[in-house]
Amino acid sequence: MTELARPTGELTLRTLAMPSDANPAGDIFGGWVMAQMDLASGIRAAERARGRVVTAAVKEMAFQLPVKIGDTMAIYTEITRVGTTSITLNVEAWAHRARHQQLEKVTAATFVMVALDEDGKPKPVPAE
Repeated sequence: MTELARPTGELTLRTLAMPSDANPAGDIFGGWVMAQMDLASGIRAAERARGRVVTAAVKEMAFQLPVKIGDTMAIYTEITRVGTTSITLNVEAWAHRARHQQLEKVTAATFVMVALDEDGKPKPVPAE
C-alpha cells in the first residue's frame, strides 16, 4: 500500500474477483464493482436503520484503475449524513493485488439509501 493512500471508513465487504466477473481481457466489469459497492452500502445502512433499506441514488462514480481476476475487492463505507428517512454514505472500492502486495483505490461514490417499513414505504431512521 502506498504511504499516502489509505481507505476511508469501515471495511464493510470483501470479495474475490472471479473469471466469471471479467471480460475476455481479464478486466472485471465496472457493473460488478458497482454492485459490490451497493451491497456494502445496503449492509451498512441497514445496520444503521435497523431494518430494510433500498438504494435511492448513486452520485458521480469514475473508475481510476481496473480490477483484475484474482484481486480481492475491499469496500469501505462511511456514513456522512442521516436524514429523516435517508442515509448518505461515502463508499470506496479498493483492490488488493495479492501478486504485487498492493492496495489500490479503484473508485469511490456517494450512495443514498432510504429506510423502508414493512409495506415498502419510507420510514424514519431511528436515533442512534
